[in-house]
Amino acid sequence: MDQVSFIEMKHGTKEEYEFLASFEPFAGKEIVAGCHAMLQQMAGDKLGYKIDRYQHSLQTATRAHRDGRDEQYFSGALQHDNGDLKAPENHSQYAATIVRPYVSEEVHWIVQHHGLFQGYYFFHHHGMDRNGRDAFKGHEHYEACAAFCEKYDQNSFDPDYDTMTWDDFLPMLHRVFEKPVQAFS
Repeated sequence: MDQVSFIEMKHGTKEEYEFLASFEPFAGKEIVAGCHAMLQQMAGDKLGYKIDRYQHSLQTATRAHRDGRDEQYFSGALQHDNGDLKAPENHSQYAATIVRPYVSEEVHWIVQHHGLFQGYYFFHHHGMDRNGRDAFKGHEHYEACAAFCEKYDQNSFDPDYDTMTWDDFLPMLHRVFEKPVQAFS
């Protein structure tokens, strides 16, 4: 079989869906390659910072990795700003959508909410409430998200930091993105 016979999913057979599932091992590689392509689009333009957002993402993940975080965690850290170009006002949700099936609920929540939590460090300079994150006080992942921003995100703009490369992370990313750990929603 080189393709399914159905034109409506409701008419697919078990064999056809097993055939389609045989393509799934390639999906993880495509996700990793796509994420890398999106991050590379952020390379070069520093937008006023000392480093570009590609290096910022690598630095954030490097800090998490060196702090002993697991592969899901620093994979989420690496992808946390991946939506900046496509959805700058809700980049956190964009990135969270990408990583959701492949990381724990906690990591997904951190990626999804880090933009608001990161605002603690600068919102007040724009006349906004720096404590907007407190709307989530009491949530089981509140402290984890605040810690992510404090320990890995807000301080990852250092041009002198010994940052790991994409290639350093690649084997770990392939392991994380090879198979979903959460149900699709």
